[in-house]
Amino acid sequence: MNELWKAAGAAAWGAAACSGLPPFLGEAVWAELAPKLEALCPGAKTILVGAFPYYAGDTPGNLSLYCRGEDYHLVLGRRLQTVVDGLAQQHPDHHFIPGADNNPVPELAAAELAGVGWRGRHGLRIVPPYGSYVFLGTILTDLDLSQTGPSPGTLCGAHCRACQKACPTGALTDTGCDLSKCLSELTQKKGDLPPEVAAQITHSPTVWGCDLCQRACPHNKQAALTPLPEFREDLLPSLTLEDLEGLSNKAFRRQYAARAFSWRGIAPLKRNLAWQAAQSPNAHQENKENDP
Repeated sequence: MNELWKAAGAAAWGAAACSGLPPFLGEAVWAELAPKLEALCPGAKTILVGAFPYYAGDTPGNLSLYCRGEDYHLVLGRRLQTVVDGLAQQHPDHHFIPGADNNPVPELAAAELAGVGWRGRHGLRIVPPYGSYVFLGTILTDLDLSQTGPSPGTLCGAHCRACQKACPTGALTDTGCDLSKCLSELTQKKGDLPPEVAAQITHSPTVWGCDLCQRACPHNKQAALTPLPEFREDLLPSLTLEDLEGLSNKAFRRQYAARAFSWRGIAPLKRNLAWQAAQSPNAHQENKENDP
């Protein structure tokens, strides 16, 4: 198992028993989730979790660090498939369903139960030496495997609130992240947004996503660079209104199909770029000039 995950490029991996989810998530959440997992993999017993590092350096740009390389859904899909193929060869009578933020498997809960990294107050998993700059991929299976966790609490210092202090919208508290306030979530919303949200996006350093809590995290200060070429090569740090000019939504999706920001279509990005350009007419050009 170790060799399969290592060959796939995972920085860490673990196994969580599905039976551990009801007490961890709560009965109400589990009652809604259980039928979905059963439909995905009948008789599911184990969730395998792998952490894949993506940090390629913090260069200037207006796109979040996570979406500057190839779309992680595509990358993890390919890399998880190599693990699935290996497991299927070893256990031909069992099923293995991969997922990367695209199915009902609760990745963060599974990572906690599997002992993959440690919980950060920003709600992300911290996996040394890559900090919280990791994507989680899962494999749901009806194979009964021993649980490798859970994680022993958090790596956050008792008095460290660096991520909470860095959050411009107050989304982070000791009880978790309020996604309705999370700037990363807000930049990706479609349609009209309230004036206070528009102001937050206008003054954000990014037009898609937000890295402020991660940049403030002490465990990310000396984060190791990813060894995975998909997240190190052909990086796109920024977009400008000129980049999107004349593109239909279909053409945008086609041109940026391999980028994680393309899934929402062109509208949110054009809106966010326009707001920032209206605030500072040269802002988007300055971002372009700062690109390496």
